[in-house]
Amino acid sequence: MGWFARIDRFMAGGTAWLVPLVLLLTRLWVANVFFHSGMLKLSDWDSTLFLFEDEYHVPLLPPDIAAYIGTAIEIGGSTILALGILTRPIGLLMFGFNIMAVLSYPLLWKNGFFDHQLWGAMLLMNVLWGGGFFSLDRLLSALSGRRLTLQAS
Repeated sequence: MGWFARIDRFMAGGTAWLVPLVLLLTRLWVANVFFHSGMLKLSDWDSTLFLFEDEYHVPLLPPDIAAYIGTAIEIGGSTILALGILTRPIGLLMFGFNIMAVLSYPLLWKNGFFDHQLWGAMLLMNVLWGGGFFSLDRLLSALSGRRLTLQAS
């Protein structure tokens, strides 16, 4: 084994314990951002409807329906993501939502595009690797496996 491979193996072994923490951090970070955005929309629904009618240009949906769906995804999706339930599909849904936010609100390109890129990368990490050790996905999977084992005995 070459010295590059030895260094890589050493680093991988020394940092493996960080992966579950990074997955938890990314879930909580993105969930917090989207949850607060959804709550802000709820706090002034008239303004939210105005924004969806005049500023956000969501394709294929009437503005009021887009407002309801968007707010529901921000609040409900972020809550589910934070808990780590169905992390991969919810992460994918929110990744798509994030892309739609950027496409439907061109002003984000100037001031907020970097943030949306960061959130997209964080969401993709959870789509690709799941919720990790600190997720309800893992707990439910472990409980489900125990039940199946107990039933088979």
